Amino acid sequence: MEFILNFLGSLLNQFQSPTLAFLLGGILLAAFQSKLQIPDAIYKFCVFMLLMRIGLEGGMEIRDGKIEDMFLPAFIAVTIGCGIVFLGRVTLAALPGVKTEDAIATAGLFGAVSASTLAAAMVILDENEVFYEAWVPALYPFMDIPALIVAIVLANIYLTKKKKGAETKVKIWPIITESLRGSALSALILGLALGLFAQPEKVYEGFYDPLFRGLLSVLMLIMGMEAYTRLNELRKVAHWYAVYAALAPLAHGLVAFSLGYVAHILTGFSPGGVILLAVIAGSSSDISGPPTLRAAIPSANPSTYIGSSTSVGTPIAIAVGIPLYIVLAQAVFEM
Repeated sequence: MEFILNFLGSLLNQFQSPTLAFLLGGILLAAFQSKLQIPDAIYKFCVFMLLMRIGLEGGMEIRDGKIEDMFLPAFIAVTIGCGIVFLGRVTLAALPGVKTEDAIATAGLFGAVSASTLAAAMVILDENEVFYEAWVPALYPFMDIPALIVAIVLANIYLTKKKKGAETKVKIWPIITESLRGSALSALILGLALGLFAQPEKVYEGFYDPLFRGLLSVLMLIMGMEAYTRLNELRKVAHWYAVYAALAPLAHGLVAFSLGYVAHILTGFSPGGVILLAVIAGSSSDISGPPTLRAAIPSANPSTYIGSSTSVGTPIAIAVGIPLYIVLAQAVFEM
């Protein structure tokens, strides 16, 4: 009983993080119909800056560290990303009132990764003085790209079989190249490349790193407002999407936490790295995923997968998932 009380007390303390406060503040502003508006250009700039900072730090760490340490966590990331989509195909798609292509697109978005959720977790870990390998955020594309590819392939296979006599083949390479051209992955990969092959320490320390927390707070505010607004879209589709969006982030995150613990035992993967792996798995793409899926699966209803992710999945992944994994790590690893 004492352990449970300590666990709940620690979990409550995590909610006092400034990062979570800005997210909840945005939700409250939208709920009270505030007329506050933040231009889309500022949102895109914040996302770019956050991803460049994450990429630069990860690239510099990979350059100076042991790349073999990444192999097992990267394999786990790929496995989880693909597994989430396959699981959504056989579970969410089987529920009443759920169209198969909508279910696959939703699972694809939840298998992909949210840059904002990842950035929020990094700041909260820093606030709690929890160490993690700086290359862990570079696992982002290892989960994001495979999940989107698997979702698009499964949707195209389903829709092709649905058309009698159709023999259209699904081409994988165009899907990969389109994913890599997305704004989020482009910024992250550019940052990784610069960190690996250049000497960006001065611009990193003098520009990107000092602005990181401030820009993240603006992004959290925007996401909170967007989350509440998207609730209206989600009400128009089957309620199963809301159930999935509420349960999936924590289920995916806990599976990743378990596999990360195995990596910790086998390779010495840090507890902070395990937490970030769980956060990545529990997030759902809010930048690269929606436009990619909208273009590749045009028959899927955006209100289902974007509404599920933005209005329910992301707030739960940030406000509940991150504190949960930190407290769980404190208990498991005796941090």
